[in-house]
Amino acid sequence: MTTIKMRLVTALGGLLLAGGAQAASEKLYLFNWTQYMDPAIIQAFEDKYDVEVVQNYFNSLPEMFAKLKAGGVSQYDIIVPSNYYVPRLIQTGMVQKLDKSKLPNFDNIMDKFRDTSYDPGSDYTAAYQYGVTGIVYNAETFPDAPKSWSLLFDPEVNSNYPFGMMGDGQVSMGAACAYLGHGYDCTGLDAWKESAKLLLKTKQRSNFSGFVDGTPALQQLARGVTHVSLSYNGDYLFYKEENPDTFKNIKFMIPDEGTELWVDSMMIPAKAPHPDLAHKFINFILDPEIGAQLSNYNYYSSPNAAATPYLDKVLTQPPVTPADSDIDKLHFTPSLEGDKLQTFNQLWTEVQSR
Repeated sequence: MTTIKMRLVTALGGLLLAGGAQAASEKLYLFNWTQYMDPAIIQAFEDKYDVEVVQNYFNSLPEMFAKLKAGGVSQYDIIVPSNYYVPRLIQTGMVQKLDKSKLPNFDNIMDKFRDTSYDPGSDYTAAYQYGVTGIVYNAETFPDAPKSWSLLFDPEVNSNYPFGMMGDGQVSMGAACAYLGHGYDCTGLDAWKESAKLLLKTKQRSNFSGFVDGTPALQQLARGVTHVSLSYNGDYLFYKEENPDTFKNIKFMIPDEGTELWVDSMMIPAKAPHPDLAHKFINFILDPEIGAQLSNYNYYSSPNAAATPYLDKVLTQPPVTPADSDIDKLHFTPSLEGDKLQTFNQLWTEVQSR
């Protein structure tokens, strides 16, 4: 998931395609979400190992997957996918197992991120950052807003004010599933069909403004274009800290029916040109102080337990660190494959096209 600090994004696709033996011994190729890495961390790694880090960027998981299939599996040393794409990468043979003997800092990762449903035993993944997808809304418009997805899906709760939904199909479908009582992480066909019908009905309301991702959703709220939408807790906090007057009435909510807990992890492509250097980079990020520096920079939660003493105080409390009362409401977005993935894509395409 991305954050919203503005930095220079350099296009280096041509270099990646043309990278030969001369560059191979000196460069690490990092394929990451846009605006998701502290340049000072990159500089520190380069200085320590006397290498150059070449960064290339993606804005969505389908874009990342497509680039890997088109040859990126042999061009990049590190990729940073979200949890529900991890099984797909493993099953298609696009990634290699980690050599834990080269990762002495691996034990710094919190237990809950070392044995997950999407990568049992963390054979392939090292957690990078994690966060929550929730409802963002104008508290002046909705002073008594229910802590519920009804703020989006019930026209009696919001009959007039413009609202948006997230363009990520699994997140929007999960929200509808949760609201209907099937659980955010539902995968049953009947639940999906009912949720797709709800999304279509919601989309056809006169005050639906469209599908929009996390950062633009916050910008629309600030301008009054919408009054309710979905976004990420890290993006929300960054805007709130940087523009307190503009965002004084914007609130972040974890619905009681449940929502998404996402994890972005570092992985090594199956044909990475520099796997040893990739392990050094992963281990570097898992250093306690570096891990805290990363979170302090992008306002997301660190999965690095040893980093906690170095985190800015604002990152140790809601909304970045969820309240104890909200922990049980957070769920991983399910990983889909085969017929289930095909069925889901058909339903989501129908929602978008009608």
